[in-house]
Amino acid sequence: MKIIAGNISMTFAYACLIVPNEIINGGVTSSALLLNALSGYDLALLANFVTGFLLIICLVFLGKEYFVKSIVSSLSYMLFFNIFYSLNIRFDLNIVLVVLISSILIAVGYYLCITANATTVGFDVIALILHHKNEKIDIAVTIRIINLIVLVLGLLVYGYSSIMKGVAFTLLFSYFLKKMLDRKQNSLKADKDHTKDETSRAKEI
Repeated sequence: MKIIAGNISMTFAYACLIVPNEIINGGVTSSALLLNALSGYDLALLANFVTGFLLIICLVFLGKEYFVKSIVSSLSYMLFFNIFYSLNIRFDLNIVLVVLISSILIAVGYYLCITANATTVGFDVIALILHHKNEKIDIAVTIRIINLIVLVLGLLVYGYSSIMKGVAFTLLFSYFLKKMLDRKQNSLKADKDHTKDETSRAKEI
């Protein structure tokens, strides 16, 4: 349920806020937008292709548990993105609100999937692989770096306006995601320390 809810949150933001406002944010949908501009192929088809490629990487490097849950995530993403995209929903909002709302919705989506031991089958796959290799590598920061790399490539296609919106989105989104993951990490650490204390007291008794 967390994985499905996370993907609904993300795909709604991507299909109804990010794509209509041409915000290149460095994610899978942005990569699909760039490929769409360069090749002319259908946007949803390209998004599905990139998602499938990342799913294969997930199986190879993160194992079966992540892979199985990520299948649910990728199917949810493709299903809901296609639904929201086909509805052609548009919101007449100030671009600042668009960036803020989409940053929150997508950060929440990533958080729900990651804490359910699944990937969004986005570039968080790469971040999770690196984190598993070395726990000191921060997931949110790695996603931010990857997104910024895609943003630089986006300059060649969409120009400065879309990229500046994308930079603002990336910084906000990664900030919200980092705060949520750090809070979860601290909560788990506190629970672990509490359990240790309880065990120590029981041994003393």
